[in-house]
Formats: sequence, structure tokens, C-alpha cells
Amino acid sequence: MTVVTVLSGTVVLVTRPASPDTIAGDQAKAAAIEAELASTQNQMNVLGQQYDAARSRLQSIDAHIASTKAAIETDHRRVDSDRSELSKAAITTYITDGGAATQNPLFSNTKTLGAATEYNKIAEGDINLAVENLHTAENSLNAEQSQLVGQQTQAQSEVTAEQNAISANQAAENQQAAALAQEKGEIGQLVQQQEQQQAAAAAAAAATQIRNAQAAASQAAAAESSGSSSASDFDNTAAPPPTAAGGEGAVQAAESQEGVPYVWGGESPKGSADPGFDCSGLTAWSWGQVGVGLPHYSGAQMADSTPVPLSDLEPGDLLFYGPGGDEHVAMYVSPGTMIEAPHTGASVWVTSLRLGDGFVGAGRP
Repeated sequence: MTVVTVLSGTVVLVTRPASPDTIAGDQAKAAAIEAELASTQNQMNVLGQQYDAARSRLQSIDAHIASTKAAIETDHRRVDSDRSELSKAAITTYITDGGAATQNPLFSNTKTLGAATEYNKIAEGDINLAVENLHTAENSLNAEQSQLVGQQTQAQSEVTAEQNAISANQAAENQQAAALAQEKGEIGQLVQQQEQQQAAAAAAAAATQIRNAQAAASQAAAAESSGSSSASDFDNTAAPPPTAAGGEGAVQAAESQEGVPYVWGGESPKGSADPGFDCSGLTAWSWGQVGVGLPHYSGAQMADSTPVPLSDLEPGDLLFYGPGGDEHVAMYVSPGTMIEAPHTGASVWVTSLRLGDGFVGAGRP
């Protein structure tokens, strides 16, 4: 008999911070529910076939029982008819002193025995034999009917069990579909929240850039009015590729970008039309110069890195801040120093190693 397993839970919509990891986790959960729902739907097809087979067997047994009952009734009617016919024929022959034997084939052998003898033979022999044969056939049919009734009971139990399995499977399917709808609704809310956060961050970054540009323009105007002039400290000439491999090469690449302004979501080096890095953009680009691909998200970089104790730090190791590394990432340069793209309004710089301020660990790509 089929066993149906219900493996769906209720999804409760809660307010959570929208991050790539959160959305990815919910998408994985939704995919698992979808796979479970597909399995349940496939199981429903199997249960339907099993139910049809059980119902067909029950119908066949019911038909067999009806046929057996009809056979018993037919035997009863045949013997009753034979008994009546034989009795009538024997009596007629007796009354006519055998004269009816010439017309009735039942008594075609009474020419020498006489009507009375033939009557006794028929009444006491043939009819009794017919009745005995009836009883034998009836007993056999009754036994067969009893066996069929037992099979009918078992077949009905199978049909009921399959119906119950189908009902349980349908309930599981409904529950999984509801859970999937809720999970997708939560994903939609998180995506919308993330888009709003990104839009707000982009607007803030744009406003900061405008303020910085205005301040720079004011400073330039002031310098020009005082008769002094100065060249920009930032050289946008493309930096040469690193000469070392691994972490040393990643540090070389990062240091070649000193002075590049912080840009939210940026991963564009010197020599680009609009150079700029954010924290994870700098580390991803730097390691990319030595052939190691990293995602452009600090939390994902921490998840993809091998944890390293502080006593074993090597150049190029990544330093993570915030829960799961989701707030900031920098790169270890040497004892006491690191390089980072710190925040809006600042530029890529080499600075003192920070092991407080939300530091949660180091990792090696």
C-alpha cells in the first residue's frame, strides 16, 4: 500500500534585512519546495493508477458474484422445470397405460417395461439424481460465492486505502503550493526592499559626489582667484599589471589603485573613463589581476574564503567586518598595515591594521 509523506511547513513572512545572501537563501528554499511539490504531483499520478486498478478489481469481483448468483438461480429453475416436466410425463403415461410413450421421447424405452415401472424409475431415480446434482452444484457455487465475498471485502479495503492516500497526497500538495506562494511573496518583498536600499544608496552617493564636485569647484575657483594653480593629485594613468603571483600580486594590484575615489558599487581601475571602487570591488578586482575570481560582495567573499588565524596572516588575505563579513572588507598588506576603499568621500589608501570596529575574521581566497 502506498505511503504518502507530507514534508511542507508553514512560511511566516517576517521583516528581515534584504541582502544577496538572504534572497539567495529564500530562493534556494523556494526551489526545494518546488521540487517537493513536483514530487507530490508525480506521486498523485501513481496513486491515481493504483486506485483505478483497485476499483477495477472490485468491479470484476462484483460481476463474478452476480454471475455466480445467477448460475445458482438458473440451476434451481432448471431442476424445478425438469421435476415438473418429468412428473407430468410420467403421470400421463401411467394414465394412458403407456399410450403417451409413443409421443413423448422421455418414455421411448417403456414398450416392454410399462408405464408404472417407468414412472417409478423417473420419479425415484432421475429426479433424485437431478436434485443431488443440483445440491452438488449449489454447494460448489455457494463456496465460490463465499470466497468471492471475502475477496470483495479485501478489494473494498484496498479501494478505501487508495482513496485515503489520494486525499492525504492532495492535502500535502495544497500545503506545499501555499508554502511556495508565501515564500515567493517574501522573496518579492526582499527584492523590492533591496532595490529601494540600492536606490537610496545610489541617491546618497550621487548627492555626495555632487557636493564633492561643488567643493572641488569652489576650491579651484579660490585657487585661481589667488593667482595660484595646482595640478590634480590624482593620476588617472592606467597602472601596470602586478609582477608577483597570488596574494603578493593582489597587494601590488591594490596598491596601484591608491588615490582612486570610493564609488558605491564601483570596480573600475585607473585608466577607465570613470574610475572608482567600493570595498569589495577593490578586493575582487585586485585578486582578479592574479587570476582569482571573487564575487562583488563582502559577505560572499568571506563565505568563499578559507578562514585564516591572525597569527598566519599573509599579504593579500582579506579582513572582514560585520556579521558574516557583510559590512566591509579590506586587504592585509604587511604587519600593522592594510589597504582598503574606505567610504564615500575618501579614496583607496594604505592605512593602519584595524582589528576592532566590527572585525570578525580573515580569509584567504
